[in-house]
Amino acid sequence: MRVLHDALQPEQVSYVCGAMKTRCTSAEIQRYIPEKCRFLEVEGFNLTAGSRLFHFDEQAWRMNLTGNRPEIQHSPLEEDAPVAELHDLFCKKLQQCCVLFDFLDCVADLKGKEIKRAALNELVESVATSRGVLIEPLYPEAIKMISVNIFRTLPPSENPEFDPEEDEPTLEASWPHLQLVYEFFLRFLESPDFQPSMAKRYVDQKFVLQLLELFDSEDPREREYLKTILHRVYGKLLGLRAYIRKQINNIFLRFIYETEHFNGVAELLEILGSIINGFALPLKSEHKQFLVRVLIPLHTAKSLSIFHAQLAYCVVQFMEKDATVTEYVRLWVFHDQVMFLGEIEEILDVIEPSQFIRVQEPLFKQIAACISSPHFQVAERALYFWNNEYILSLIEENCQVILPLVFATLYRVSKEHWNQTIVSLIYNVLKTFMEMNSKLFDDLTASYKVEKQKYLDHFNSEQIIIIINSKWTSTYSLHFDGGVRIYDRNKPKQLQVYPTRESLIHFKNYQAFLQV
Repeated sequence: MRVLHDALQPEQVSYVCGAMKTRCTSAEIQRYIPEKCRFLEVEGFNLTAGSRLFHFDEQAWRMNLTGNRPEIQHSPLEEDAPVAELHDLFCKKLQQCCVLFDFLDCVADLKGKEIKRAALNELVESVATSRGVLIEPLYPEAIKMISVNIFRTLPPSENPEFDPEEDEPTLEASWPHLQLVYEFFLRFLESPDFQPSMAKRYVDQKFVLQLLELFDSEDPREREYLKTILHRVYGKLLGLRAYIRKQINNIFLRFIYETEHFNGVAELLEILGSIINGFALPLKSEHKQFLVRVLIPLHTAKSLSIFHAQLAYCVVQFMEKDATVTEYVRLWVFHDQVMFLGEIEEILDVIEPSQFIRVQEPLFKQIAACISSPHFQVAERALYFWNNEYILSLIEENCQVILPLVFATLYRVSKEHWNQTIVSLIYNVLKTFMEMNSKLFDDLTASYKVEKQKYLDHFNSEQIIIIINSKWTSTYSLHFDGGVRIYDRNKPKQLQVYPTRESLIHFKNYQAFLQV
């Protein structure tokens, strides 16, 4: 590999791994391809691109297809055998299971594949049911067998536009063996004989980092095993806890600000939910920083819908641990308002009344904006807050502050929203407010009508056609209802707000022709 790298620097190299073809620099290929790789043939040299095309079969390298692979033979574990002999057989089976097979070729080495499958099943059964099997000399052999089987370079996605919600994932071809290796690893960690003091020599930071990289696997079955295994490692090897949190933090930051792609975000967040639940009080500053710098920015991800449930759970865990972090709701940035409202409701379900007071103004200004949304699902989700008994009790306690924030929006939308379900929900909310504080409700109603009449006195028509003197023209409708708002008839989005006639004159100065 070294000679090849020296010869090709700084050329571009195309390599073929299985059925996948990818182009990268020689430096990148050195990182991607294992040190003992074997190139099978050179196909040609492209003078214009300055690149050579090499066929590289990673599976071939991993399976030692050079003829020196050991013959795998079946030798059953006998539980009634002497202890020393049982340990020796267990060690030999671990070594046998380090032999890898090509699952891309369905008919190759069928006998060997079946023997290894049986051996892995025996190892799983033995470590799960037998006591005294896990002695110190077996730890390095067990970790070696696990490492050889599970640690591999994940190939690029066969579909660059892969959408986890729409497309079928690429499943791991070697899963018949890989599943049993993961099962063995899990039983190994859960065994009553497991000794963390022995395991920590072999399950180190390098091992954990490789384990975390596997979370990018497209196969959901593999990610599910990895999630459970990493949780067990976190629970049993205390010295790795800070390192695991740091590396998960790094994965998320790369996902947010660089790659925007990582298949295992949901699984890692699920692990973090359990970790956050175990945080001691008061929360350390590093934990609060994780909320602000990682969890909140994760809400901006394009693929938020895939992991939103797990992310919301993590945030709620923080709120339950320390009510003061509720103020960070001011930092929320959301592309999907329905998700935003769902998560806010989960947070409000656990918020303390004293903390609610600190966020109620910005929160209900945002809720009012959602109620006025022309998208009926957004408005509907916002109005459902009044169906939550605990949130309703918080609103009632702070009615003097909240009702003035949302009244004008509720009154206006009740008159002009296109969806009758939304109108009905708003009437119910207004009725609830009237029952909470009838005097305040009447005062706000009277004030609203006075303000509306002031605007109507300025204009005799309820509609003005505005034609923009520019390279394009468009027709807008103008409504007078507690404020003058201009809408594009072809779009539901509100374009501009002109609270006074002077503003309309100012608008006219920008080359707009007003026709009553």
